[in-house]
Amino acid sequence: MRSINRTGLVSGTGLIITALTATLVALVFPIWSYADRSGTGLDTLNAQTVSTQFGPLSALDREFITKVRLAGLWELPAGQQAQERGTTQAVRAAGEHLIEGHTFLDSRVRNVAARLGLELPNQPNPQQRQWLATLDAAHGTDYDRKFANILRKAHGKVFSVVAQVRANTRNSLVRDLADDANTTVLDHIKVLEATGYVDFDALAQDAATASPPPLTNSPAPPGPTRSPGSPIPVTPAAGYSLPPAASRANPSSTP
Repeated sequence: MRSINRTGLVSGTGLIITALTATLVALVFPIWSYADRSGTGLDTLNAQTVSTQFGPLSALDREFITKVRLAGLWELPAGQQAQERGTTQAVRAAGEHLIEGHTFLDSRVRNVAARLGLELPNQPNPQQRQWLATLDAAHGTDYDRKFANILRKAHGKVFSVVAQVRANTRNSLVRDLADDANTTVLDHIKVLEATGYVDFDALAQDAATASPPPLTNSPAPPGPTRSPGSPIPVTPAAGYSLPPAASRANPSSTP
């Protein structure tokens, strides 16, 4: 009987300890679960935003500036190549628009980065270098088709980023740059589609199955930097009308 009682006592004590442990876990879980969710939303925005004389500069703002620079680093040579290899006037015209548009945007983004003290990349990223390699290996109609689809796909993805930045940025320089980028990217989308080679079904399927893109290795908060040079020497064609740079009216001249 003593043995049975002792076993019952031990079993009862174990049950009590188990119940207390379960209760403690239930109480603690919401605390660490909530803490694990901190660092998102407004907390992250505040933590990753720095002050500038042109307004707060967020991590997304800095990523956008980096993406504009990166776009020019590979689309300028792609545009020059299209003018040389394109088998149709529409493909060669799209190449010209890429050259003109990104010459304009690259000048704008270097000016914005210099005013904000941001460092910019001087080489395309690995994915962009792979796109250029794919185009290098293509010829004839195959080149036309790959040029139109690779560039159209890339512009479609950056178009949504431009819209997000334009809608949410609190920095006046970034807002004006987004205006110019929006005009330029939309122009490029239209001329690429005008080639007649864009596969819209493939674009839709890619968008439906794509995972969120990784963040670009954006520059750190503003600090002393050396301004990068132009990616390649190009001369805008006299007959091409560039979108005007965004600018604010002079308050003193307003009636």
